[in-house]
Amino acid sequence: MLGEVFERFVAESPISVMVRASLERVLGADRLDLWFAHTAQKQYTRDLLFSSIDDLMNQVVFCVNPSVRAAYQAQQDDEGTSLVSVYNKLNNIETHTAAELVRYRARELTPLIEHMGGERAPWHEGYRIKIVAGNCIEASEHRIKELRQAKGRALPGKSLVVYEPAQGLVTDVFPCENGHAQERSLFGPLLKTVQPKDLWIEDRNFCTRDVLCEIDNRGAFFVTREHRGLDFKILGPLRSYGRTSTGESAQQRIQVMDAQGNAHGFRRLRIKLKEATRDGATIIHIVTNLPRQVSAKHVAQLYQNRWKVETAFQHLEAYFHSEINTLGYPKAALFGFCLALVAYNLLAVVLAALRGVHGAETVDEEVSLYYIANEIATTYHGIMIAIPAPEWDIFYSMRLADLAAILLELARGIRLQTIRKSPRRPKKPRPQGNKPARKGHVSTAKLLMNRKAKSATP
Repeated sequence: MLGEVFERFVAESPISVMVRASLERVLGADRLDLWFAHTAQKQYTRDLLFSSIDDLMNQVVFCVNPSVRAAYQAQQDDEGTSLVSVYNKLNNIETHTAAELVRYRARELTPLIEHMGGERAPWHEGYRIKIVAGNCIEASEHRIKELRQAKGRALPGKSLVVYEPAQGLVTDVFPCENGHAQERSLFGPLLKTVQPKDLWIEDRNFCTRDVLCEIDNRGAFFVTREHRGLDFKILGPLRSYGRTSTGESAQQRIQVMDAQGNAHGFRRLRIKLKEATRDGATIIHIVTNLPRQVSAKHVAQLYQNRWKVETAFQHLEAYFHSEINTLGYPKAALFGFCLALVAYNLLAVVLAALRGVHGAETVDEEVSLYYIANEIATTYHGIMIAIPAPEWDIFYSMRLADLAAILLELARGIRLQTIRKSPRRPKKPRPQGNKPARKGHVSTAKLLMNRKAKSATP
């Protein structure tokens, strides 16, 4: 079915082939431009196609090229437009379009993951788990005229991101161009997406009367760390419910009144931690509307699992060019971030295929996302040069079941030892006490020479 060069890449770099095939199937160039024409509210296509911008930015996000300029110069003959036109297009891509691109591709990838049998076991049977967290885009360089005299850091925007651990996908994003905006100003659009049987896991910034009561009104559920600003009435005594993996737990019933004066009954858990949190807290409280049949221990475990989305953000920053600080215009910076979310989802497809072949436990514990991203960064550009774009059209109209079968076959050809994690030993705790003030600089080479000399001394 595939050519000789294609088969060579399949043998040497199946991961890159999987990513490019998935990307072509979800939104090939023609389909992407048609999607853009139906989705964009104000922006339109004149000389530069949206698919060209998408492809160029993917080169930056996947770290194939270090910057937009470098990506443009690498394929300048193909673009047919000036670099100024590229930046003008980027600077005016609507945040609505960027967010819809993430949602659309996530919806297309979800059934593909299901066909491969790559879903993880649900954290809680019968519920659709959604973890939501805020993300502030890294400060940009002061390239815009209005920023050149500014003394403070230039914030190009922020967003709320929704992650679903069953598929390992980022399924929704709510971008905001105002870098000074409070996260809570974005809660309105987020709450409109709440569906019955959703289980939202959130940090304490989401613990407001309006958020908790609206989720409850919509027949959905939440597990949220308590914010000290939450107004509630205690309905019963605090009762112990044993130990969890993080500490001792107890719970009580509370009542929260919504804006219309209706009462909502929730549970309030208190957990005495074995180890203090990063902000020094030794006791935390969690609020939930899950039924009483869901134990306090399980609720605490669900909240602890919220760090999955924090890990996703760490992966975005470490393995992708997710926050391109040369893009000072908010729309461009947020579009770059949204494309990084799409790139993360493409890697989630690779992991799902591996789970379908080797099992979820093996893949989640042993496979390193770093090595997968590194293979893409080192071979993706070469694969696109060696294999012309028309040869990828075979995946464009392929049936989902057929593509799933091909991805599983490619996953069987991946040698796990080449992408296995290299866990570090736990760091030894530093001795407590007064630390001497640092003076000047030290030469690492001299320190190592001194160590060698001491070890050689009888």
